[in-house]
Amino acid sequence: MKLFKYIFLSVSVILLSCNDLTDLDINTNPNAPSLDQTEPNFLFNRVQLSFADVFNDTWSATSRATRQRAMTSFFYNTTFSAESFDNLWFSAYSNFFLDANTLISLSEERGANQIEASAAKVMSSYILTTLVDLFGSVPYSDAFQGTDAISPALDGQEALYAEAIRLLDDAISVFDSQDDFVNPGSGDLFYGGDQAAWSRLANTLKLRIYNNTRLVDGEAGSKAKAIIDSGNFISDDGQDFAFKYGTERTNPDSRHPFYEDDYEADDSGYMNNYYMWLLVGEKPTVDPRTRFYFYRQVSSFSESSIDANDWDCVLTNTPFDPIPPGQFDHISSIDPDLPFCIASADGYMGRDHGNGQGIPPDGPLRVEYGVYPGGGAYDNNSFTFTQTGGTLGALGEGIAPIWMAPFTDFIRAELALEAGTGEDARELLASAVSKSINSVSSFAQAIIPASDLNRVIATDPVTMEDILASSLIPTDEDVQAYVDYVLAEYDAASDKLDVVMKEYYIAMWGNGVESYNMYRRTGKPGNMQPLVDPQAASTASFPRLFLYPNNFVSRNSNVSQRETTEQVFWDTNPAGFIR
Repeated sequence: MKLFKYIFLSVSVILLSCNDLTDLDINTNPNAPSLDQTEPNFLFNRVQLSFADVFNDTWSATSRATRQRAMTSFFYNTTFSAESFDNLWFSAYSNFFLDANTLISLSEERGANQIEASAAKVMSSYILTTLVDLFGSVPYSDAFQGTDAISPALDGQEALYAEAIRLLDDAISVFDSQDDFVNPGSGDLFYGGDQAAWSRLANTLKLRIYNNTRLVDGEAGSKAKAIIDSGNFISDDGQDFAFKYGTERTNPDSRHPFYEDDYEADDSGYMNNYYMWLLVGEKPTVDPRTRFYFYRQVSSFSESSIDANDWDCVLTNTPFDPIPPGQFDHISSIDPDLPFCIASADGYMGRDHGNGQGIPPDGPLRVEYGVYPGGGAYDNNSFTFTQTGGTLGALGEGIAPIWMAPFTDFIRAELALEAGTGEDARELLASAVSKSINSVSSFAQAIIPASDLNRVIATDPVTMEDILASSLIPTDEDVQAYVDYVLAEYDAASDKLDVVMKEYYIAMWGNGVESYNMYRRTGKPGNMQPLVDPQAASTASFPRLFLYPNNFVSRNSNVSQRETTEQVFWDTNPAGFIR
């Protein structure tokens, strides 16, 4: 796709607020340099940074809709406003696509930098499908035509997915046939100049697309099987597609956004009680990833230790008050063991889905992001208040888990069960769960400060030797015991897909896009906590697509706002399919 010189001006007019055009000299706009003034390595770096920004901008809405983070409004339509997506839209169009398309055009004009440009195509494909997944039809073919298309038309969703596949195929052809990475490794923040790794990623994203579209494409299974049979896809932890953050607090702040949220001076948001309960309450054993995912600021809650002013549970005041008859029926009818108000009394305090009550002074009680993936603190039973001005834990040295090796095994298991690829779903489930736990544990242990692992947590009553926090790290036996339990659940289940998708959901921590897609595609996990307020639960509709950003609708004459009950093209499940 040919990029025009004045793309930044065009996108700013189309998508964002902008001053009068007469105030701008478009021939000397420093934000839109001509191709001969552009440095490819610098541009490639910006493409990658912008890509990470777009991914992170998806987290707030998708994670709250799918109960990873708590949604603190009673209704979906008051939670996800059109204005809440303005920043994501800006990051995608005015930052990412601007730089990616410039780099691609530069490669075409100079006949060089084809590997960097192909990597940009891979990232463009991911962003394009993500925009479709979140918003449906979006501008693309007209969006980059400068002042010739002030109000670009929407492209069809199927066409955009086809364009995403074309971008991946173009990139794969270059990765597999050429060797011209400029300064290998110096500017590649993901794979250090390894074009074989980019080829694996491109094939994996095609596999992801085929899994998303299996409800509307009868050939999706055979297309996926061709990639699986090739063996050229992400399958090992060292091949993960993850953006790595640093520990710099200022100039610039290079830390993971999760760390910035929870470890500075302001109260954080809330974890979702349902998501934490899946790890600490639903099974007879605590998930081995729990202490890496979450950090508890307090050790336990009891009726005698509760200050009623610190709680507001919608159906009651505190978690230990009796629920009025009939008020919990819409929750208990789904699963009588679902949590209410807290995930677990041993310190796992979040909020229920759709608790829109006022916010009490409970900042020191909330569970915070842990060491994975946000580079926070490891839960070593120290129960420290986290608002320490960015001095606790791994100092933000986290990752954005865009596509991890276990994800591939999970969707291969889904495809085996639902699209006839012929693989062993049970074997893939076992592999996926093991990979996820080991990957999370290995990542966390590499960045946990030694002092946190060497903290004395008890004394052995027999030897009188100190017991260190490092003893809380899950052992190989712990991992195998968890895997064995999951497989036993799978063997006994009448709905085997539900077991697979629940484990996938748990492994997705830090990635809301895949969670949002999985929930609309499969309706799993089947015991997803409903909105806590009974009236809201009986009337609210889950957002099958999000609203277009306000700035986009108000400045594009070809676009009208949509209803959130509209569905993305690959979601053919009935209305009311999910809650």
